[in-house]
Amino acid sequence: MTGLRPLTVDAEALGLMYLDLKDFVVQAGYDHELDWQADVSLETSTEVDFMREAGWVVLSTGLREKYVRERFRLVSRAFLDWRSATEICQQSERCRTRAMTVFANSAKIDAILEIVGIVAEVGYERVKESIRASEVDYLRRLPYVGPVTSFHLAKNLGLDVVKPDRHLVRIARATGYASPLEMCSEIATAVGDSVAVVDLVCWRFATLNRRYEREIKRLLNRRSRATATRA
Repeated sequence: MTGLRPLTVDAEALGLMYLDLKDFVVQAGYDHELDWQADVSLETSTEVDFMREAGWVVLSTGLREKYVRERFRLVSRAFLDWRSATEICQQSERCRTRAMTVFANSAKIDAILEIVGIVAEVGYERVKESIRASEVDYLRRLPYVGPVTSFHLAKNLGLDVVKPDRHLVRIARATGYASPLEMCSEIATAVGDSVAVVDLVCWRFATLNRRYEREIKRLLNRRSRATATRA
């Protein structure tokens, strides 16, 4: 039944397994990402934050993070480092031309310009009010933002949500859960991290370990045996 922990999953073992993943991610040098996710907040976000994160999410759709990251600094420069929606709109053709030289996907570049246009038209405070009121439902209506990527953008803006991408879906399945949200919620309750941080730890681990499903099952089995022995 949705919302209930599967009987085959030991919550304590799951929490300990997650801490193993978190330690791996930190040791790999990604502790700054976890700190950022823990601290990011919609309430303190700015127009610059919103346009940058929206741009990142739009460009990331269907692509590997490394590919986007290698180009994002130059794309940001093309969009005036996101400093002003109004200025970007005033220089839209120039921004578009420069962006296309480093990221040749006209649909994505035009979607970013549409999002910037929304911010310029209504102001970021109005956009923020809409996000507060409707969360992912509002974000899903933005150009090139879909059912999964709306959670990606929401998480990057500071909402405590889980992005049900392919990695999280596979990890949930490997640990015996029906959905990434159920799994992340269970872990969050066990260890005290937000579900957004749990999501990030699991996702980053998956990007660092090609056999992440197998490794997660191994760690969970090891932790399950240890907790059973103590009992």
